[in-house]
Amino acid sequence: MLKIENLRKDYGTFHLDCSMDVANGCVTGLIGQNGAGKTTVFKAILGLIHPQGGSIRVFGKDASDLTSKDRQRIGVVLSDSGFSGYLSIRDITPILANLYDRFDREYFCQQCRNYQLPENKKIKEFSTGMKAKLKMLAAISHGADLLILDEPTAGLDVVAREDLIDILRQFMEQDENHAILISSHISSDLEGLCDELYMIHNGKIILHEETDVLLDRYAVLKLDPAQYQKIDRQHILKTRRESWGYSCLTDQKPFYMEKYPSLTFENGTINELMVMMIKGEEK
Repeated sequence: MLKIENLRKDYGTFHLDCSMDVANGCVTGLIGQNGAGKTTVFKAILGLIHPQGGSIRVFGKDASDLTSKDRQRIGVVLSDSGFSGYLSIRDITPILANLYDRFDREYFCQQCRNYQLPENKKIKEFSTGMKAKLKMLAAISHGADLLILDEPTAGLDVVAREDLIDILRQFMEQDENHAILISSHISSDLEGLCDELYMIHNGKIILHEETDVLLDRYAVLKLDPAQYQKIDRQHILKTRRESWGYSCLTDQKPFYMEKYPSLTFENGTINELMVMMIKGEEK
């Protein structure tokens, strides 16, 4: 569906150089701190910036060769974009119908009602969560096969975030060939949604793993200084010095559980694993 190879872009001291693959039927998450390079990747995919190297292929074509019909198969939500606040849903519905050949007016309007988005109210009077849901519904209502979503849950409360995740689950259930690339610095939002995750830091992919593997096989070991000196470190990815000893990240939890059953293991969240990958030191 989407393949990125050695994508490069330089902004002064920031250097992007990454590769990613988004497969049909999969939800792929791109996680990282603000400023790590997530938005740069998305803008390059959409042709909003010009890369200085590498390749981007969408639907089997070079991104620069996509036709207008090809682009209609992509649904987009960017964190810094949206509809004019002076329009209403009633105003934007015919606009969307003219823009997209496969826009499903009935589905869009029904979904707006389902999520209690008022048809005649000016969008500038919507809450942050209402605006986010409107952008998402517009992105999935024109027959898109691929969604490109940059920080769609940023600034939302827990209920609004869950509503957006529900919309995305429905999109994936509609067609087994649908695919989503979604970024977030709130990586816990993605644990129950994504099939695989890429972690980006300072413009480079520092981790790529299936979500189930991350949650099942990765763990943080809590070690006092004596335990740290004795432990077999062949499967330790990152180490972080703590006031009481050491935190050690491993991707082989079963190995350590079998060999050192008395140790303290914390599965942790993806957010915690991200902290270890970024702030921990190589063994």
